[in-house]
Amino acid sequence: IHSIYPNPFNPVTNIIYGLPEHVNVQILVYDLSGKKVETLKNEFQTPGYHLLKWNADNHYGQKVPSGLYLYCMVTKEERKIKKLVLLN
Repeated sequence: IHSIYPNPFNPVTNIIYGLPEHVNVQILVYDLSGKKVETLKNEFQTPGYHLLKWNADNHYGQKVPSGLYLYCMVTKEERKIKKLVLLN
């Protein structure tokens, strides 16, 4: 995970991450209770830097409530977690 900006955000944030090789990547958002809020990405991707935008106003037709969230990037080799703060 290279950077997340803006953070805190309302309602869109940009997530930049790098991959060293061809790999399946999952990018997930969880609330603090551990409940999965959204799957942002679950696909095979090429090496290099990638940009992903998360619009918290477009969560199955509803807004995601303000709060602290955990962004998790999972590949076969590693798992990285960062914090996101949504301010509505």
